[in-house]
Parts: sequence; C-alpha cells; structure tokens
Amino acid sequence: MANSSSSKSQSRYKALIEKIFFDHYKENDTLIEFERNELESAAKLLEITLPKNLGDVIYSIRYRTPMPESILSIQPKDMEWIIIGVGRSRYAFKLVRLNRIAPNPDLAVTKIPDATPEIISNYSLSDEQALLAKVRYNRLIDIFLGISVYSLQNHLRTTVKDIGQIEIDEVYVGIDKQGNHYIIPVQAKTGNDQLSVVQTKQDVDCCSEKFQNLICRAISTQFMEDDLIAIFELTVEDDEVRIIEERHYKLVPAKEITSHDLQKYKYRN
Repeated sequence: MANSSSSKSQSRYKALIEKIFFDHYKENDTLIEFERNELESAAKLLEITLPKNLGDVIYSIRYRTPMPESILSIQPKDMEWIIIGVGRSRYAFKLVRLNRIAPNPDLAVTKIPDATPEIISNYSLSDEQALLAKVRYNRLIDIFLGISVYSLQNHLRTTVKDIGQIEIDEVYVGIDKQGNHYIIPVQAKTGNDQLSVVQTKQDVDCCSEKFQNLICRAISTQFMEDDLIAIFELTVEDDEVRIIEERHYKLVPAKEITSHDLQKYKYRN
C-alpha cells in the first residue's frame, strides 16, 4: 500500500509541475520563473488534492523523481531542466548542462570499525537519519577530510539571498593543524534519491553568505549497500558541480579488518 500511495503522489506532483511548466513555457526558453501559490491554482483546475506541505511537491521533483516525460522530451541532448529557488516562495525551471553525481561502483573500499551504538541503529526513524548517524558516530567526515570536525546542527533551515528557504541535512565545523576553520555542509541520500547538484550549489551559497570567514568544503554521502557508504567532496566550477574526491567506506565489526586489509591500506594515497 505504501508503494501505491507513493506512486499516486508522484503522478499528482508530476501533473502539477507539468501544468505550471507549460503555462509559462515558450520555445527557446532556458529560465521559467513561477510562484509556489501556482500549485494551488493548478490543483484546483486539475482537481488534484494537494499535500499539506506544498514544498513536498517541489522537493519530490527536485530530488526523488524525474521530470514529466513531456518536459524531458523537449530538453536538448546533454541538457536537463531542473528546479531552483529564486527567492522566498519563488522557483524557476532552469535548463542546465546534464550533471550527474553517482557513486563509482569500481572504487576501492576501506573497512572502518563500526562504532555506531546499537541503540541508535535500532531507533533510527529513517534511512537518511541512520546514514547521518553512522557518518557522525564513526567520524567518517574526519577520516575523509583529514581534519577534526564537530556536528554543529542537523537539518538547518535558513534563507539565502536570491534563493529563498533551503535546508541542509547536517552542518559540521572543523579545524586543521594550522588552525584553519572550516564549515562543512553535508547532504545525505538513500534509496532512489539522487545526490543533488541543486542542493550542493545551495549549500555552498549558504555557507558563503552565513560563514564568510570559514573555508567551505561541501560533502555528499550516500548509502550504497550493506553499510557501504560513498562520500564525495564537491565544488562548484563554472556553475557546475565537480567531484574533488570520492571514497567508499564499509562499516564492519573490528575483527573483520584483517592484517591483509591493513597492508593494502599502506599503499593507498
């Protein structure tokens, strides 16, 4: 039943987004602005029941499900339509170069002794919450970046100039041996959710605005399988998100890390 309900929601959301898009679209458009309250008028015309949280419609299309086929069919090769924030309760469809961030299945794996308290694993309410907890308790950001980091806040909701309201899954602050201070926004994705280029740009813009004296290092994490966690450090260049580094960590009981494993790790960069 849950899957059926989710599919129905996705179909309703796509119908709403499709109507708003084509209400505004003109040939050769690359940026189409709209307001969130247009969801209400579109829902009335299409006789669709809106969720209590209107933002879920936008969030679903941005991060969980593809655009409607009718929109995909008019995007040029190597380009895609995305939804960006352009102010408070304002959004825009933007045509950008196709830019996907996905784990490399051929990357070497590093085993890490699993330090997640069992009670935390037992009571995590969502896969995303479980991923953030595992990253935090196993100090995977410290290990990945090679600096000391501390969780500052979970699910930071704030506003950014020219974007509007955003949410960062978790924010860390860090310090290195030279005394440099860092601000580290982390996005966590599980299941069918894709690591978001849009979210990465928003995270970087937020840190530039709110933490001007700190060095921003944007991190994305994703569950792959069997407690295998992919971690990326990302940056924005020429309005596109680029991968600086990617590592894969597998959380295991300490006894499963063999002397052979440790010998292999000596020769890794």
